[in-house]
This record gives sequence, structure tokens and C-alpha cells, in this order.
Amino acid sequence: MNLTARLALAFAAVGAVAAVLVGVFGYRTASDRVHEELDRTLLTTAAEITSGATAVLAPNPAITGPDNDHDEAQPMVAQRIGPDGTARRIGGRQAAVPITPAERVLAAHGHPGDHVYHDVTVGPDDYRVVTVAQGPGALQLAVDVDETRHVLSALATRITLASVLVLLAAAAAGWLIARRVTRRLVRLTEVAERISSGGGLDVEVPGGGRDEVGRLARSFDAMLGRLATARADQERLVQDAAHELRTPLTSLRTNTSVLRRFADLEPDARDRLLADVDGETRELTHLVDELVELATRTHEVESPASVDLATVAARAVDRIRRRSGREVLVCLEPVAVLGWDRALDRAVTNLLENAVKFDRVGPVEMVVRGGRVEVRDRGPGVAEADRAHVFDRFYRADTARALPGSGLGLAIVRQVALAHGGEVFAAPRPGGGAIVGFTIAADRLAPTC
Repeated sequence: MNLTARLALAFAAVGAVAAVLVGVFGYRTASDRVHEELDRTLLTTAAEITSGATAVLAPNPAITGPDNDHDEAQPMVAQRIGPDGTARRIGGRQAAVPITPAERVLAAHGHPGDHVYHDVTVGPDDYRVVTVAQGPGALQLAVDVDETRHVLSALATRITLASVLVLLAAAAAGWLIARRVTRRLVRLTEVAERISSGGGLDVEVPGGGRDEVGRLARSFDAMLGRLATARADQERLVQDAAHELRTPLTSLRTNTSVLRRFADLEPDARDRLLADVDGETRELTHLVDELVELATRTHEVESPASVDLATVAARAVDRIRRRSGREVLVCLEPVAVLGWDRALDRAVTNLLENAVKFDRVGPVEMVVRGGRVEVRDRGPGVAEADRAHVFDRFYRADTARALPGSGLGLAIVRQVALAHGGEVFAAPRPGGGAIVGFTIAADRLAPTC
């Protein structure tokens, strides 16, 4: 059963329950009101007969005719019950209404005005009976209720027909509404099936509306856009990676060919060859590690936690000092951020490695203040034309082409900054050099205790 049929069935079920409840309540209310009015009329008529107004027991001339006998023209039966329980008919229809024990007790010992009701069947007719004590004796008055029951039966039939019509109307309305609601869902399903069967991501997503289906369509369209962007980034990453890997691999292949004549080389040539192979291998390993970091974003799998940015920076500074033997000046203010420790460590390390690579003379400086991380160097600086691209993947400025590196270090810095809601920056340093760094979004900062 599809969603449209289920919704239509649900609407029909709700309509049926509502119609049945309303019908039962309406019928019970009407029946109770009719019987209450019937009892009140019997009691009033009994009081009139007691006061001597026996004209109410005469046949009704409005329904008396050649085809109507006396009994059909007068639906009432009236008789007096003596204190000894004997009955004497005083008017109305010719019908022997039996006397119950309760009525005998009422006639013998009841106080004037006391009365009891009961139902009785005499022959083919049903009667509603009221017995009123007159002290002594009692007056018994019965009225044929067949017509009343016919009216109630007709009312029940009409209520049943109305309930059936409500059920059908609810089912039809449910089907129309469900079809209107699910029409867009069906289109979304078709789009999803087309994509899952190998279709492209550049498909038009049917949208419209401010309801949940409209929100789903917009979210689905945004998801497809992000998937298309991710696919384009992936293809570009693969193409750029293939281009960048080609250089060290070509160099290694060349060195491998030379290694076949290793015994014929001079000692100095051997040392240079081994150093070249070692450097190319390390460069290739570094490039692969950064490619994996960019492609997988492994840090985002972990849950973010409170991290002291100054502690992360100090740890990275110690690592760079050990690796390069260079002096690094620090100005670190403790600041707690909500983020990923490993990713921040990698970003700060990449900034320091980049600065050490370009600044061969003076000490580099690391500054952490209020969620802003910057590294200052006295290298050649960043040309104005390169500032918009230094954080792109595999981008190498003219001043960096002769230096080792993959062009991915600053791209990883930007990825980490964006993951923390911040941004990256590169600016010239007064007096020469560059200031490169990133910021953390304000909502990820927390006061230190």
C-alpha cells in the first residue's frame, strides 16, 4: 500500500470514527429527549384526566376516517386501579394493559402524586405506561409508542446514511489531500532513484511551498549542491594530486635508473644520489599524508572538546624547534576553544613549518591572542597577487617553487579554520616578511578559569 492509499485510509478511518461518535451521541440525545417529553406528556395528561378533562381520551378527528378504526385514532389507554388492585377502563383504546405489582402497591398505599413508569407490550403494540396515585386508588395511562419508535428508527437510518456519506467524503478528501501532498514526495523519490541509479547530480529538484515537503525539497537540493561541490573538489584533488605526485615519482624513477650503476659512481655522487632519494621519499610521504588529511578530514570524526589554544601552540613550537633547530619567539595567551586538538595542532605546525621554510635568517614569531593565531616571519613576504591563492591546494607562489613542499600545508590550515567557524589571513609584515594565520569563531571561544 503506497503512502497516498495509507493517508486516504487514515482520513477515512478518522472520519468514520468521528461520524459514528457524533451519530451515536446525536441519536442517544434525541432518543432521551423524546422519551423525556413522552413521559412529561403522559404525566400532564394524567393530571388533566384526574381533574375531569376526559376529552383527551376521545378519538382524534384529524386521523379518523373510513379506513381508520377507533383504536388507530386514539393511541391512549386509560383505566382506574382500585385500592384492591381491580382495574376499570375509563376511555381511550380498547386494550387490556396489565397491572404490575408495583402499580398495585401504589394504588393501595401511594400518596397522591406518586407515580411510576414502565414499558409493556400488548398484542402487536408497545406502550409507555404511567401510573399516578390518587389516594385511594390510582390512574393508569398508557400511550402507544410504535410511532415514536418508527421516528427514532428513521432518525437512526438517516444518521447511518449521513455517517456513510461522511466516511466517503473523508476518504475522498483524504485521497485528494494525500495525492497533493505526496505528489512532490513522488517527484523527490524519482529524483533520488535517478541519482542512485547512476545519474548525475545536476538534476532539478521540484520544490515550492513552506511546508515540511518544501523544506525537504530545499534541503535535498542543498544536499545535492554540496555533493556536486564535493565531487568537483574530489576530482580536482585527484587531478592536482596526480600532477604533484608525478614530479617526485619521476625523480625517483630517474634515481632508480641511476642506482643500477651505483657501483660505478664516485663516493660524492653516491652520497648526493642517496640524499636525493631520501629527500624525494620524505617529500612523497609528506605529500601523501597531507592528501589523506585533506581527503578524509579524519579530525571531524572525533567529537569536539575544550582545547587550550596556547597549549597547542606551545607544543607545536617545541616540535619545530627540535626539527629545525630554529629559534621561535612566542607570545601566548591562554584561551579555551571548542574544537579538535589534533587538527589545531596540525594547522599551527603547518604555519610554523611554512614560516621556517621561507625565513632562513631571523627567528619566527608565534602569537596567540583571543582566538587569533598568527605566525610572523622575515621571509620574502606574500605578493599582493598571491594573497588570494596561498591557501588554495597545490598553489605555489613564484618565490616558493624552488623550495620543498607540496602546496597543501596552508590548504589544511584553511580547512581547519573553516571547521572551527573561523577564517584564514595572509598579510605583509611591516619591515618585511609576512603574517599568516587563522581565527576561531567567537561562539567557539570560552573564558578560561
